[in-house]
This record gives sequence, structure tokens and C-alpha cells, in this order.
Amino acid sequence: MFITIVDNIEIDREQRSVRKDGETVHLTGLEYGLLEFLSANANRICSREQILDHVWGTRFQYDTGTIDVHLNALRRKLGWSTKQPIETVRGIGLILHTERPSEDVSPLSLLAYGWLRAHENELKAHGLAVQLQLTPWVNTLTISSDSLRKWLDASLEMLLPTAQNGILCLSSHLTTHHFTLALDINGTITELRIPILRIS
Repeated sequence: MFITIVDNIEIDREQRSVRKDGETVHLTGLEYGLLEFLSANANRICSREQILDHVWGTRFQYDTGTIDVHLNALRRKLGWSTKQPIETVRGIGLILHTERPSEDVSPLSLLAYGWLRAHENELKAHGLAVQLQLTPWVNTLTISSDSLRKWLDASLEMLLPTAQNGILCLSSHLTTHHFTLALDINGTITELRIPILRIS
């Protein structure tokens, strides 16, 4: 059964088939695997290591450049640009946007990308793949960027000593009362909860 993943693109996971505007798009096995994995993890950043593990297996464990070759072919066949709906997040991985993101990138996202890039070698040394699950549309916070970076640095320093190969997930959650930023390494979590102050 075909389901729409974004815009005019449909995928049938049982038949491993893809349609655009109702017409079949002929993809190679690896191109289809890349699209299927990204759509199954839509709106989340998937690291290149995760993609290689799930789509290519261990044969290309250290050759992340092969992803770009197949990604370019996939974009060409689907008529997609180099940024949307699959975005390359430099130094981190890929994300398939199934909802059109705002033109204004959240400062929190920029801070998170920059912080992860700064710690990329350290995270790789511990065998950690990275996922971002940030609450969309959070554009202003009542805490400074420097304070958030210091909290992330302190949390990472606390969690890394017990880390083994696995996943680091930086996530956020927004309610009417507070905003929570969480750093999760293989189920060991530290959270920063920021109250939302409303001025009446």
C-alpha cells in the first residue's frame, strides 16, 4: 500500500516501490533503501554511520562518501533540490523534512549543530552516533546561548565516562509551562528544564 511521505512522493514498503505524481520512479536497491530509512526517521537527523549500518551494512562502514553518490542520484530522480526535502547537516548527517521548515532556522538548532560539530571527534571516539529531536518553532528562550553551551558541555562530561558504542540524542520538549532540553546517551539522561515566564 502506498503512503505519501512528502509532497507528491509515495512509497510502498511491502513492494519496495516509489511513485511520483502517481508514476513509478525506478530506484536502485540502495537508493530505495536510503529513501526508506530517511522516511522512517522523518524529521530526525540520521548520522552517516546509522545510514551505512541500516542501508549498506558493514561492507562500507568507513566509506561515508558513497552516501552522497546515491543521495545525488535519488535527488535527481525525484526532482529534489540539494537542500529540500533532504537536508545535509554538515558534520552530522541527513534529515528528511516531511513538513516544510520555517525559513527562519531556530537559534536552538544552530546552537545544537555548532555544539555537536565542536564535539564531533570526541563523540566519534566513543562510538556514538548522533540524533537531534528538537522541538520545532522554538525561536527565543529565556536563557543565554552561553549558558546552554555550558550546560551541554557539563552534561557531556558527566555522561561520556560510562558511554559505549551507541546513540547520543539531543532532544527538546515544549509545554505551556516549561521548555526541556535533554541529553541522552544510551538511556542515561540529563535534563535542563527552563520555566516559561508569561507576562500578563
